[in-house]
Amino acid sequence: MASVITNIRGIDVHYEVHNARQEQTIVFLHGFTGSTRTWDEVIEQLPVTHRLITIDLVGHGQTDTPKLLRYYSMQEQVEILEAFFEWKQIEQFDLIGYSMGGRVALAYAMNYPQRIHTLILENASPGLKTIEEREQRIQLDHLLADRIEQRGIVDFVDYWQDIPLFQTQKLLSEEKQHAIREERLNQQEIGLANSLRGMGTGQQNSYWPELSKFEKNVVLLNGELDLKFITISEQMKGLFPNAQQIVVPKVGHAIHVENPQSFATIVKEQLHL
Repeated sequence: MASVITNIRGIDVHYEVHNARQEQTIVFLHGFTGSTRTWDEVIEQLPVTHRLITIDLVGHGQTDTPKLLRYYSMQEQVEILEAFFEWKQIEQFDLIGYSMGGRVALAYAMNYPQRIHTLILENASPGLKTIEEREQRIQLDHLLADRIEQRGIVDFVDYWQDIPLFQTQKLLSEEKQHAIREERLNQQEIGLANSLRGMGTGQQNSYWPELSKFEKNVVLLNGELDLKFITISEQMKGLFPNAQQIVVPKVGHAIHVENPQSFATIVKEQLHL
């Protein structure tokens, strides 16, 4: 595995490459408060026949956490990814995104569909449908961003790990819960705060009207205990021309963390690895 930092569009972007000599490529995008580390257990179980690339999104992990908000827009994150793939000369690949990373993956796929072979979205949404929903979410995200900057990362992680979305992670081993907490604590306040302000769910474009135009293969993954995103994926499945939905038993929002074995098995089956 190679861990690399390279400058893309003025941002130092951290990424990791496994099986670098392979041509067929799978790209993984983490969720909010995550990093390349979130995929380690999944990658361990994937064959060496494909090049596997994990990327720290702007404001996360070892990628830059700039102060200027313009670097955090969803469109800028999409253009950073496109410039990265252009630089790496990767013409087409499978793209996997979790939660926030799933929103980024979908936004990228809608902008550059020719790059995508199969799109796998793990508990992700195409944004909010109405202006009212978006405005309400923007207000909440800005309040949370202010809290992160004012109270610091420890206070935020204490709060974040207890929200209903992550209650199923309380069933994980103490060792795994500690690893998740450490990954979150390794983030920077300014990076997380600006990520919420720049590319939170309310801030991004709604891609609901565009889903019917995306003709590539789409796999929508949900945890059985994440009822909100099961419903969202059901609605998305009805709009994508070529989509299937897979619900993984006994897990919540972060399938790849709560059951990396099942997640890896699904990836291998869906991508014919």
